[in-house]
Amino acid sequence: MTIAVTGATGHLGRLVIAKLKEKVAPSDIVALVRDPARAADLGVEARAADYEKPETLEKALAGVDRLLLVSSNAIGQRAVQHRNVIDAAKKAGVKEIVYTSLLHADTSPLTVLAEEHVATEAALKASGIPHVILRNGWYTENYTGSVPGAVQAGVFAGSAGEGRISSATRADYAEAATVVLAGEGHAGKVYELAGDDAYTLAGLAAEISKQTGKDIPYRNLPQAEYAAVLKGVGLPEGLAEAIALFDVGASQDGLFDDGHQLSTLIGRPTTPLADAVAAALKA
Repeated sequence: MTIAVTGATGHLGRLVIAKLKEKVAPSDIVALVRDPARAADLGVEARAADYEKPETLEKALAGVDRLLLVSSNAIGQRAVQHRNVIDAAKKAGVKEIVYTSLLHADTSPLTVLAEEHVATEAALKASGIPHVILRNGWYTENYTGSVPGAVQAGVFAGSAGEGRISSATRADYAEAATVVLAGEGHAGKVYELAGDDAYTLAGLAAEISKQTGKDIPYRNLPQAEYAAVLKGVGLPEGLAEAIALFDVGASQDGLFDDGHQLSTLIGRPTTPLADAVAAALKA
């Protein structure tokens, strides 16, 4: 069985490729990337595939049995990009697609993100190709990436209020994808994947304070003010606005789930927040 992974040189894709190589022969894995030269270190076959260039996709998917469609990061363009991949997969005879969607996509208050995931899930259903939906919750790294800056500034800012965040690390989600890709009996299932233990951003700030020995309080800001802070530290306007909006969704428990489907799927507890903070402080 040949397994292909889109976005294979991205943060998640690289982790999935590495995990897959522990379960199946590298000769059975294909990395789908825009620039195959960037995938030279993955140790598997790399094929040129661009979400926005349908003519590259059917050729890249030739002979592929199972495909991991890692969602694009091009917000606003993803539904079309994903449909291009699904259409090409059907033409190429791909037997199963595994898709990385969003936690509770059909009810999520993070509507800007959710709408395109819902559209992709609908396109998968319409395609008739057997598929698995991995509704990934938030990556812990989405927040711990800000830890060094928070330590420097002496404050962790956000707009998530008291919202509960059930995040897990990229490695946790990559392991779940690998379990599904290398296993059997998952077709037709929708997995709501999230971390075992929820925290608030105040709790995250407390963990940073504990590990650094410094007082790093959480400062909750109105959405517009938080977006302005993000722009002030160099983020592009669109990205800053989006991050602030996602935090507002988090304040409504849009990133919370206590079903423990992720830890059940991978057969171990998800990575504790304390470990993720420690890793961010060492980076």
